[in-house]
Amino acid sequence: MAKDRNQGEDYAAPLKRLFVGVIVLCLLAVFLVWRIDSPRVERFRAQVTDRVVPSFDWAMAPVTATVNLLRDFQSYNRIVEQNQELRRELQQMKAWKEAALQLEQENARLLDLNNVRLDPRLTYVTGVVLADSGSPFRQSVLLNIGARDGVVDGWATMDGIGLVGRISGVGQTTARVILLTDSSSRIPAQIQPSGQTALIIGDNSVAPHVDFLENPDLVGPGDRVVTSGDGGVFPGGLLIGQVATDPGGRLRVRLAADYERLEYLRVLRHHGQENVTTPGTVISPEQSADAAEANDG
Repeated sequence: MAKDRNQGEDYAAPLKRLFVGVIVLCLLAVFLVWRIDSPRVERFRAQVTDRVVPSFDWAMAPVTATVNLLRDFQSYNRIVEQNQELRRELQQMKAWKEAALQLEQENARLLDLNNVRLDPRLTYVTGVVLADSGSPFRQSVLLNIGARDGVVDGWATMDGIGLVGRISGVGQTTARVILLTDSSSRIPAQIQPSGQTALIIGDNSVAPHVDFLENPDLVGPGDRVVTSGDGGVFPGGLLIGQVATDPGGRLRVRLAADYERLEYLRVLRHHGQENVTTPGTVISPEQSADAAEANDG
C-alpha cells in the first residue's frame, strides 16, 4: 500500500508542473496575440471577443451586481451624512427661530408700552422687572424704579396690554408690585357688555376668580373685564382680561397680561386715587419700622 501511494505522488508532481507550464504558455500566447499590431490579428481578436464575451455575461453578473452594490452603499453613506448635516442645521434654525420669536415678543411689548392709548390725563413711567420676589403664598415682582422716580404706593402697573397689579412697597430705587394673582389682591371691576360690577379676587392661581356679582346670569365666558374705578384706587377702563369658567363652573378671569414674560412694566401716575397711609414694607423694613413708630407716636 505504501508503494502504491508513493507511485501516485510520483505521477502527481510532473502533472502539476505540466499543467502550470501549459497555462503559462496559453497566457503568453494570449498576451502576444493581444499585443501584435496587425490587421489580421485585429480581425481575429474581434472575432474572439464577439464569440467569448457574450457567453461570459453569466459570469459578469455577480461582478456587476457587486459594483452596483458598492456604489449604492457609497450613495447611502453620502445621504446619511447629508441628513445629519441637515439635522444640525435644523437645530440651529430652531434656536434662531426661538431667539427671533423672543425678540419679536419683546419688541411687541415695547411697542405696546409706547403706543397703547390711555386716558390723556394719565402719565406713566416704565420700569424693568429685576426679579420675582414671590413665593407659593406671595405673588409679586420687583421693579428698578422707586421713590426717586416719583412712584407712589397703590399705583396701577400694566405690561402694555393688560393690568398686572399695583405698587405695594416703594424704596428709593426699587418698588414691589403685588400681582393680580396674589391672594391679597382685590380689584373692583366691571364686566362688559352687561355692565355688571364685581370684585376680582386673587387666589395664587393664574386665573383670579370673579366674586360679588349682582346677576351672574348676565355674565358669560368671553366677556371683557376692565377696572371700574370704584374706590378711587385704580383709574377706570384698564383691561384686566376675559371671563372664563373653571371645571367646577366658577367664573374666573383669563388675564390679558403675559405673566410668564414680565420684563417691562408701566406704572400709571394716577394722582386722583385715595392716599395709601400704610405703605408696603418689602423694600426697606428698617424705614417701615421707623414709620410705624412715628405713626404710633
